[in-house]
Amino acid sequence: MLNLVPTKLFLTKGVGRHKYKLKSFEEALRKAGVADQNLVQVSSILPPKCKIISKDAGVRHLQPGSIAFCVMARSDTNEHGRLVASSIGIAVPKEKQQWGYLSEVHGHGMNSQQAADMAEDLAAGMLGTTLGVEFDPDTAWSEKEQVYRSTDLIIRTSNITQAARGKEGLWTTTVAIAMFLFD
Repeated sequence: MLNLVPTKLFLTKGVGRHKYKLKSFEEALRKAGVADQNLVQVSSILPPKCKIISKDAGVRHLQPGSIAFCVMARSDTNEHGRLVASSIGIAVPKEKQQWGYLSEVHGHGMNSQQAADMAEDLAAGMLGTTLGVEFDPDTAWSEKEQVYRSTDLIIRTSNITQAARGKEGLWTTTVAIAMFLFD
């Protein structure tokens, strides 16, 4: 049996533009540095002890044509001026034996900060529920963030976010990706 528990993770993002939607997506993956991978999207668990590394260090581990597991947020538009955003949020527990969470946010009409806040809020909320910490969903992320940190159960949250505006006659695609690596 293969051990498919990732040991490392890196975050990346990109934006692509082209007259064809598929090519726009491929350009976004190219900007993210992962266009030469066969991407398999998985759900949102950050494995225990999974080390978060830099994009530069992570890309060096990739081999063209490899099957690579990732959590991906993607948003596309062909409307001039329409704002699209993609974000991955991460919530890392203090206890290294505990799993964390990744969240994907992808949508229209959100700027980078709005998408980033939502992604971190979602990831922290999923981890918080697992750890027995629950909040009113209507509370602003900035308020919840302080409470999460004070519980001493969540060591940190972070995100990677890409936003862009659509251009006349082109598809615009944003991606935010958490790429898993194995030893």
